[in-house]
Amino acid sequence: MSGFAPLDIVVLVAYLLGVTAWGAWLGRGQKGGTDYFLGSRSLPWLAVMLSVVATETSTLTFLSIPGVAYTGSLVFLQLTLGYLVGRVLVSVVLLPAYYAGSLTTAYALLEQRFGLGARRFTSAIFMVTRLLADSVRLFATAIPLALITGWPYWVSIVVIGALTLVYTYFGGIKAVVWVDVVQMCLYLLGAGLAIVAIQTLVPGGWGEVLERGRSAGKLTVIDVSFDLTVTYTLWAGVLGGAVFTMASHGTDQLIVQRLLTCRDPRAAQKALVGSGVVVVFQFALFLFVGLGLWAFYGGRDFAVPDEIFALFIVEELPPGVTGLLIAGVFAAAMSSLSSSINALASATAYDYWAPLVGARDDEERTLRAGKAFTLLWAVLLIGGAILFIPLSQGTSAVEVALGIASLVYGGLLGAFALGVFTKRPGQVAVMVGMAVGIGTVTLIREQIAWPWYVLVGSVITFAVGSLIGLAASREAA
Repeated sequence: MSGFAPLDIVVLVAYLLGVTAWGAWLGRGQKGGTDYFLGSRSLPWLAVMLSVVATETSTLTFLSIPGVAYTGSLVFLQLTLGYLVGRVLVSVVLLPAYYAGSLTTAYALLEQRFGLGARRFTSAIFMVTRLLADSVRLFATAIPLALITGWPYWVSIVVIGALTLVYTYFGGIKAVVWVDVVQMCLYLLGAGLAIVAIQTLVPGGWGEVLERGRSAGKLTVIDVSFDLTVTYTLWAGVLGGAVFTMASHGTDQLIVQRLLTCRDPRAAQKALVGSGVVVVFQFALFLFVGLGLWAFYGGRDFAVPDEIFALFIVEELPPGVTGLLIAGVFAAAMSSLSSSINALASATAYDYWAPLVGARDDEERTLRAGKAFTLLWAVLLIGGAILFIPLSQGTSAVEVALGIASLVYGGLLGAFALGVFTKRPGQVAVMVGMAVGIGTVTLIREQIAWPWYVLVGSVITFAVGSLIGLAASREAA
């Protein structure tokens, strides 16, 4: 057991201070809201691709996905097939529409079709969902810091939140994207080092790990069960995962904002589809880390699955390597948190504040307001993470966060489908459809697994909105 040595502290502190200062420096020369929130629409697609991956997976991948494999098998990989299919569909259907109007947020597309009320309604849903889900993500980051320092979770949450806020506030989306690139490379390196460490720490190495895993049924990847209550099946993965990704990557400002920083729709499409390929590899890597941990610990029970990998890093790895992997944990967390803060601030500025005060084309005022909203959302996310602490026992943060997002993603995707594929339904129809779709999924959430939430919610939203639109058109006639 190595613990956390002075060298580890040096590595971690140097990383945290270095990336914070660099991110703040990247924001120099900003003159308006387009610079701050959209990077002047000039960021390279490869950087955006890596930023998308870093944003959507973050600490939940680093800590929770190994825990999923530790307590189960490799069936989570089925979702990645749907994730890739969903990205292809978004790149074909929605991205051209976003670029056709030079939009500033995902929800501006709905304003063009339905009106400002629909834009604000969907943006509000995004804000509430992102606040809840990313508060859970931030809490997950506090686990390793609390283990290292002995601090209470709330202190750990405040420290990492404050450091992330600094470069997000000063650097804007340009800093968020470029720091994401570095951070993703770091936490993938951390996972690779863990794979190497398991080879040396488990007698017989990975050959023994795989043999024991095969005997215990933990190498299972495909489950063809039709049981809707089973979370990870082929059908839930391909269908549910594809629809989930269409919502998360086609209607969520967190991801759409990054895609809008590309030079043109072709670059955005390459960034989006390429991220799907990277995600398949990334999930596989972290699932195998979990499999190796299961063999190393002999299947020992842990009260909190997300603590397993963190304990392994702190207790078993040599000085320097421990510090590097813990830095990887923070890299993952900071990439997700900075993305959320910036996306929430941009939605608030463009969807609510600018239309309200008549500043849609005022770049300087938008920049000032955006920085104020950045501070506000950072405080709310930190507070939400602290409130999640008493609810965390025995849960996997990745499944909690995905479940929260899935409850409302169906309503969002259904609204965008109404906007793109129909002409009859109006603003009231789409808003009622969303309310019914989200409400239905919330009521039946205990009867089906979370990968089905988005499919059910989107179908109901589209159907209800279409029926209301049809009824309204008949009355008008």
